[in-house]
Amino acid sequence: MEATFSSPGEVALQREAGVPGLLTPLSDLDRVYELERVVAFVRDLECQRVALQFPDQLLGDAGAVAARLEETTGSKMFILGDTAYGSCCVDVLGAEQAGAQALVHFGPACLSPPDRPLPVTFVLGQRSVALDLCAKAFEAQNPDPKVPVVLLSEPACAYALEDLATLLRPRYLDLVVSSPAFPLPAGSLSLELEPLERFGRRFPLAPGRCLEEYGAFYVGGSEASPDPDPDLSRLLLGWAPGRPFSSCCPDTGKTKDEGAWAGRLRARRQYLVERARDARVVGLLAGTLGVAQHREALTHLRNLTQAAGKRSYVLALGRPTPAKLANFPEVDVFVLLACPLGTLAPQPSGSFFRPVLAPCELEAACNPAWPPPGLAPHLTHYADLLPGSPFYMPLPPPESELWDTPDVSLITGELRPPPAWKSSNDPECSALTPQPQLELAESSPAASFLSSRSWQGLEPRLGQTPVTEAVSGRRGIAIAYEDEGSS
Repeated sequence: MEATFSSPGEVALQREAGVPGLLTPLSDLDRVYELERVVAFVRDLECQRVALQFPDQLLGDAGAVAARLEETTGSKMFILGDTAYGSCCVDVLGAEQAGAQALVHFGPACLSPPDRPLPVTFVLGQRSVALDLCAKAFEAQNPDPKVPVVLLSEPACAYALEDLATLLRPRYLDLVVSSPAFPLPAGSLSLELEPLERFGRRFPLAPGRCLEEYGAFYVGGSEASPDPDPDLSRLLLGWAPGRPFSSCCPDTGKTKDEGAWAGRLRARRQYLVERARDARVVGLLAGTLGVAQHREALTHLRNLTQAAGKRSYVLALGRPTPAKLANFPEVDVFVLLACPLGTLAPQPSGSFFRPVLAPCELEAACNPAWPPPGLAPHLTHYADLLPGSPFYMPLPPPESELWDTPDVSLITGELRPPPAWKSSNDPECSALTPQPQLELAESSPAASFLSSRSWQGLEPRLGQTPVTEAVSGRRGIAIAYEDEGSS
């Protein structure tokens, strides 16, 4: 019976983890992974130990790439896998544990600055782009050559944007080509010549021009996937709502107007803001430990919830999953503190017991002074909410009238009460109500939630259960215990 319905336990211990085969032919490794540039990076730094970070979908080529680099450079290569959070972030913690002097990141990257200084180079990959088809699609979407447009792309297609712009510039004069915002060496650009940096990209705008004046043409995506990836969602949320935004498949040249989907994303975000305003308990999910300023952002979010009269809990769970977050039913909403791509990644699943928000939604829900005047885009990176950012907006003082503005929930239709600290400062309420002895004056949200449940767990019955010696129980597995025999 055991062999029929299950495998013996020894099989799991003796099983070898199969190594997937090569995803890329050996003859194409140098081109696909830009090994010549990586070798120059290692030799320039004279590194003896280098960490190689691969996403899960590229681990099949990791061994061959590491062997080729070790043979060429003579340095020791360490393959980093099983990142605790998103694979788009630089895993500086894993590199430090391996004693690496530099890191090479392969695959899509959010380009967020790491928390610790470490020489890093990025290999985004090179997806094939049909330039002629994309140029015709651009002309069909933009018949007026005088309309300003920005060329955008997914990370693997960024190398082809300049070639695409070369085909379009004889007719389109007001065309801006974005580029990935790789970390620049210190002193490489002066402050006067530094381009605008936003959405993990750099925009070389002319003096006096702003990004809100431009439409967008995005090269990337796939026709097989109906929903945009986190990188495209980040752009749709942050782009000016009144400007056109279209996407083009690099393989077929088929275009799609993303305006309707952008409206759905913004409506979804506004709903999450309303849920955050109604929430009493907020769970702050630590979604990164390697991105810069994550500690300052966590302190900022805790101050936000305290100022709004909410209770917050900090949870370190690794990658958020519905099963993990379902263990905290007393939490009303969760806020994921991660990189811009990691913040938007869990949203399309829709299977979470409680909604998962970005830090920007919590800022809009708890700070009555938000958003700043003239701020149109939706921010996706928590660094934009901290002091020093042009979008930073401090909390109003306690005596400000913004805290007393009536607020009605668009979900329940009820009037939201003011923060608890606001009512305690009312000079007309100076009388003290005596509390009976041994009465709990303030209970935690978790205890209040537990007391409202119909089943609170097994009763302890302390002192009522007789003490007995421990006895040997059944042995075996559930389908075939040893005392059941062969029947």
